[in-house]
Amino acid sequence: MIRLFEVLEKAKANVSIYEPFFQFINKKLSLKGDGLTFFSNQKDFKGNHDILLSIGGDGTFLESVTFVKNKGIPIAGINSGRLGFLANISKNEMELALKKILNKSYSFEERELIQLETPDNLFKNDNFALNEITVQKTDSSSMITIHVYLDGQFLNTYWADGLIISTPTGSTAYSLSAGGPIVAPNAKNYIITPLAPHNLTIRPIVIPNHHNLTLKIEGRDQNYLVSLDHRHKVFSNSVELKIRKSKFKIKMLKHDDRTFYSTLREKLMWGLDKRN
Repeated sequence: MIRLFEVLEKAKANVSIYEPFFQFINKKLSLKGDGLTFFSNQKDFKGNHDILLSIGGDGTFLESVTFVKNKGIPIAGINSGRLGFLANISKNEMELALKKILNKSYSFEERELIQLETPDNLFKNDNFALNEITVQKTDSSSMITIHVYLDGQFLNTYWADGLIISTPTGSTAYSLSAGGPIVAPNAKNYIITPLAPHNLTIRPIVIPNHHNLTLKIEGRDQNYLVSLDHRHKVFSNSVELKIRKSKFKIKMLKHDDRTFYSTLREKLMWGLDKRN
């Protein structure tokens, strides 16, 4: 981490840092903070930055998306966590990546998001998700019933613990752990993955993302939980959820020498079985 600040200081880069993060690392590193500016919330984060460095794991990357939103600022994920599909720059690669960023010689790729619309707009301006929108039961052991419609046409009724509506980017996240397929990030799809469905013939399905989805929920409880990536709210059974492709995309720093498929091999350890 010290090396990161040394490289930025040597390049005389204008750096604005998330203040809670600075306070956290400063307990161990004793940084001076000279020449730095700070932001502590989304309102403080202006749109005049060249790039945003997300230092942590995929959860930190998802939080970074809420700051960038539709500003068009690329995000570079430096992985200090564990798996890291989104935060895909390792600590060993950090210095080289920083040099490319400072020289503006990097390339980026765009990722599509999904958006939630509800009458009361509980999520306000953060009503989008890069990975997935999830509907789940709350505290009851009883299943919930989720009726799904595509452009007003009935698709299916799911009796399950919940339902995941995933983007291709999110296909390697929660949906994957629930038995969903891996989908290339540039695919124009949603993945609908049930959580512990009562009917074993109900399997995940991949649909084109030009469809608008409507979800109607029933259950013994009067409430259910809705999550947009790491953010969640409790909704009443009477509220319908409308899900569609977001109007904006985010930009991610792209590895010139790494592809989505090589990342899969590395992160999921494909081909490393000693029996092969």
